[in-house]
Amino acid sequence: MRDWTPTLRRDGAARYLQLAEAIAAGIADGTLRDGARLPPQRLLADRLGIDFTTVSRGYAEARARGLVDSHVGRGTFVIGHKAADPQREVRRHADIDLTMNLPPEPDDPALLARMEAGLQTVSANLIDLLRYQSSTGSQIDKEAASTWLSLRGLVPSLDRIAVTPGAHPTILAILMSLTRPGDTVLCENVTYAGVRGICARLGLHMIGLPGDADGIDPDALDAAIREHRPKVLYLNPTLNNPTTRTITLPRRQAIADVIIAHRLPLIEDDAYGFIPSHPPAPLASFAPDLVWHIGGLAKCIGAGLRLAYTVAPSSHAARDLAHQLKVISVMPSPLMMALATRWITDGTADGIRRFIREETQARQTIAAQALAPFQYEAAPNAFNVWLHLPDGVSRADIIGRMAGTGIGIMPSDAFTVTDEPTESMRVCLGGQITRSQLRDAMGLLAYMMSNPI
Repeated sequence: MRDWTPTLRRDGAARYLQLAEAIAAGIADGTLRDGARLPPQRLLADRLGIDFTTVSRGYAEARARGLVDSHVGRGTFVIGHKAADPQREVRRHADIDLTMNLPPEPDDPALLARMEAGLQTVSANLIDLLRYQSSTGSQIDKEAASTWLSLRGLVPSLDRIAVTPGAHPTILAILMSLTRPGDTVLCENVTYAGVRGICARLGLHMIGLPGDADGIDPDALDAAIREHRPKVLYLNPTLNNPTTRTITLPRRQAIADVIIAHRLPLIEDDAYGFIPSHPPAPLASFAPDLVWHIGGLAKCIGAGLRLAYTVAPSSHAARDLAHQLKVISVMPSPLMMALATRWITDGTADGIRRFIREETQARQTIAAQALAPFQYEAAPNAFNVWLHLPDGVSRADIIGRMAGTGIGIMPSDAFTVTDEPTESMRVCLGGQITRSQLRDAMGLLAYMMSNPI
């Protein structure tokens, strides 16, 4: 179908959307049959007299709608009308939030079968799981949490472990216990956007600390504690979101020495700590009586579980956390707890973790190939790259032009605490996008940075 040329309207509607609609219409009226190859993007751009990036976005939109598929070196092909799976809710599948840093989704049939088998086993106790239960998990769930946390070298007593409904409400609950409106929270100067939103909601003042590739500067931390008298330090120390940096082991020890000297509590958001093969020991292992360690499952198993395994500094602190969480969310979902416990017990969770580890490495390789001429920060198991734009290229412009390509991009504004935001962006590599689609999207991103408007 190299000669296929759609007619685009001149009514002001976005042309990339018109192109996707034209593909849909061609499939509906039989002009584009299953398996037909669409014209190469540059050829169609020249033929229509529009920008290459507009055609790329149009093809990406058509992929997102399930109309076409792309194969590197071969082109873009019409999928046509797929038979609907009666067990799949199409509308639910389409409701994906690309502003989140998503893990790649498992596609191995054997692993998927194990995941589904676990869900079937859990469903045998469905009525029990629809009842109110403990606000921080039952004994069996805490035992599974202990098993999982041991992968990070943590062996706390069960009375210090809380199964919580995800990292967000856990951070909120801890800050509600430790702070009052107007108090100060220290963190990395470029830090996780979610904690910024929580602190703003609680009326807390955040101060970003300077650092280098090894982590925050311990001397700057010591000085900030003396000057600002903060109530808590927040760190995302392994594969920091968004910079992808990991605080080195010696720097962790130095940070622990400072907080021990000042008796400053630390919230350790270890969302990505389970992914690398040999990550540094958690900060909780250096200062267990000061650190709230949050081992979220969103990144290492699946965000839909909405669970985290949290280690409190003491059993008393764990009881206080349980009280705060009961106010916020009553309890974590018993159904999700049971599923996570099952997957940990039968080894499925570790299989998912290993898949994510391998797939992130493959996707980082794709990103590295496309972004070689540009400045960025990355790590083998990170879900994103932290991209520094060339002179003359605007983050707002790139984000607007990359809309509809299937990758999530967030500007530095969302993550910067103290200084002025730089022309940088978090470019996500995970989620439901395939490797071939990611390769196309990263190639388009590189093209846009080399050819700014």
